[in-house]
Amino acid sequence: MKKVILATILFLAVSINMQAQLVKLGIKGGINYANQSGTDITVNSINYNSTDAITSYHIGLVAELKLTDGLAIQPELLYSTQGATYKNAITEFKNELGYISIPVLAKINLNKVISLELGPQASFLLSEKNNFDVKDANTFDFAVVGGLGLNITNHLFIQGRYGLGLTDASKDAQVK
Repeated sequence: MKKVILATILFLAVSINMQAQLVKLGIKGGINYANQSGTDITVNSINYNSTDAITSYHIGLVAELKLTDGLAIQPELLYSTQGATYKNAITEFKNELGYISIPVLAKINLNKVISLELGPQASFLLSEKNNFDVKDANTFDFAVVGGLGLNITNHLFIQGRYGLGLTDASKDAQVK
């Protein structure tokens, strides 16, 4: 009986160790440099002819599910702030949008240090900070994202990523 219990404990310990090598969990945070672009940027009957990017942040959870030595799936759950500063000849205002973003990336390890990351991202609008009352903002955003990752240690990495919005951010203007 003791041998069966010992064998079961040893089997479970090996299984847990193998699972830990296949799945990594962690937290993630960083800086966003976001802008909106498009045509017909009209707010409260005022046309804005240019936008400038804003610097903001993102924070959340990240997982890495190892499929092979060179390929993993990296789902994330992030709170991300995005938006732009709108300008015309008379006025200027900053529009900051808070999203829950869910990117699911294919992570291709080019070597032990550098990885390529590509995939879709779905975002859901939670909040909007601005100097005007907007009732035409879309609450869902779909994008494709891609970037490069640099592994500093086994538990610390740096990523640079570009997200291209595919859906309009506003119901009344073609803004992405």
